[in-house]
This record gives sequence, structure tokens and C-alpha cells, in this order.
Amino acid sequence: MLDYQTLYRELLDFMRTSSLSPWLESLEPLLQLKLQERPHGDLGRWLAAFEELPDIQPDHVHLDQGRVGASIDTELGSERRQELENTLKKLSPWRKGPYELFGVHIDTEWRSDWKWDRIIEHISPLHNRQVLDVGCGSGYHCWRMLSAGARRVIGIDPSYLFLIQFEAIKKYCGANAPIHLLPVRMEDVTPGLEAFDTTFSMGVLYHRRSPIDHLLELKGTLRKGGELVLETLVIDGDAGHCMMPEGRYAMMRNVWFIPSIPSLELWLRRAGFRDVRCIESNRTTTREQRATQWMQFQSLENFLDAKDPGLTIEGYTAPKRATFVATK
Repeated sequence: MLDYQTLYRELLDFMRTSSLSPWLESLEPLLQLKLQERPHGDLGRWLAAFEELPDIQPDHVHLDQGRVGASIDTELGSERRQELENTLKKLSPWRKGPYELFGVHIDTEWRSDWKWDRIIEHISPLHNRQVLDVGCGSGYHCWRMLSAGARRVIGIDPSYLFLIQFEAIKKYCGANAPIHLLPVRMEDVTPGLEAFDTTFSMGVLYHRRSPIDHLLELKGTLRKGGELVLETLVIDGDAGHCMMPEGRYAMMRNVWFIPSIPSLELWLRRAGFRDVRCIESNRTTTREQRATQWMQFQSLENFLDAKDPGLTIEGYTAPKRATFVATK
């Protein structure tokens, strides 16, 4: 069974003497409940794969070259590399990345580095900031945040698979680095914590049945003057325009509200943010999200209309995303 106390001892000790201390009272028993008493049915298999990862000490760790990863100065050897690749593939599907470990390229479903490159020049510098990444997946962007100078990065995502994937990367890229993934939901963060300098929420808002409440939850994580970086699905239209799919959207079951850019800017202002602006928008392409050897299930290509890729398979406008920044 996963020893969460070992995984999180350094973080929990830090929290006791920091602005995160109000969260500790509920977080510590929650982690014990999730990781020791009510584990996911596949957690044992994923943990076994983690234990099989070979012990390789990196000579170099690279976090700012698109492919987060580690390397050594000498040749790893084909058999050892194949062993590493086979073990990492036991943790498939890999959704967010890419990663590269000792010559093994983890070609994830999403080119998350493209998203990072689109936003990094438009947000406040992360140097010496305490950062929260909500819905962080396996933590790819968390590593990029750390590379950008963040003092500490905490990602939250309830997926146990993402947790083990993150720990696999951390094994090679910085076991003692000030970066952590907590397998919890946004609802598990103490309301009004006001502990973070920057909070990211990327690809989460459209999954929330109450988007305004999500914006208020995010605002509660930030200190006064802190910055929110929010990325979500949007549609074309004026202020007040918003779409709710009848059922699935691009085969996703849990999509609720997709606003226009002016509508979301209004939502952010009504939630109490200032200096609200959209920093970029783009149509998601099948080059950015696609099936690979590391994620062999259906992907965006299968979710679009075969005759008109400008539409989803359900007949809605194909996915368009935008990123917003706002100040508490």
C-alpha cells in the first residue's frame, strides 16, 4: 500500500509553519482515507509498476525544454532502456506531457508544451511564487512552473493513475524538489485559504456544474493581489452568450457550460476579480491532441465530424480554447 506519510512528510511539515496550515487539519486525514483505506481497484497494479522502475541516477534534469525529463552522460543501453519503456507503459494511458527519460520519449496524447508556450509570456513571472495547479493531470505543467522559478508548486487531481505517473517522473526529475501532487478535488481545499500567489485552472471550468462557484473557490485560494490563470473551452459570441450541450460534447460526458470570451470575462468580474483579460485563444487541432503509442484510445480525431472537422461528432462547434488572467 502506498505510504502517503513518506510521500508527503516534507510537504506536511512545511504546511504546519506556512500559510497552508489551515488546510492541514482536513488534508492529513483525507489523504489517509484515500490512500490507505479506500484505494482505487487498479492502484495495486500501478504501484507494482512503479516499484519495477529501474534505479537510474540522472546526470541532468531538464524542465524547460518542452520535454520534461532526465538524462545521463553515458549510454543507458538498449536492454535497460527497453526495460524502462516497458515499465512506464504499464502506467498508460499518458495524457499530458511530453516527457523524456534517458532516451525514452513518452509521447502523450496532449502536446501540453504547446499550451505552456502560448501562455508563459503573458502571465506574471512565477519567480519565488507559491503556485497551485487545479486539475493538474500527471503534473506536466507543474514541472514547467517549477522551472519558471516557482518557490513551491502543489498540484491537485483526484486520479490515482496521475498520482503514480507524477511520482514516476519525480523519481528521476527531483525526489526532493518542492513540487507535490495531492490526489484530492477542489472541494477538498480549505475555503478561503488565501495561500497562493498564482493559481492555475486549466481544462476544469467546463466540467463544473456551477462555474461561478468554481471561480469563487479559485479566488479563495489566492492571497490579495494574487493571479488566476484560467484556461477553458469557449465559443464565439458576444457577452451573455453561453452553450450547454444537450448530452455529450466531443464525446465528453461531463461538459456543462461553454461561454463566449466576453461572457467569461464578465463572470470573472462578477466573481470579484479585476484586471481581467483574455491572453490567447486557439482551435484545438489533431496535431495537439491525438492518439499515440502511449495513449492508444480514441482521441480528438474520433470526436470530430468525419465530413466537417469544424464540428464535433454531435454537431456542435469543434473545440476552441482560451486562456484568461485575472487579479484578486
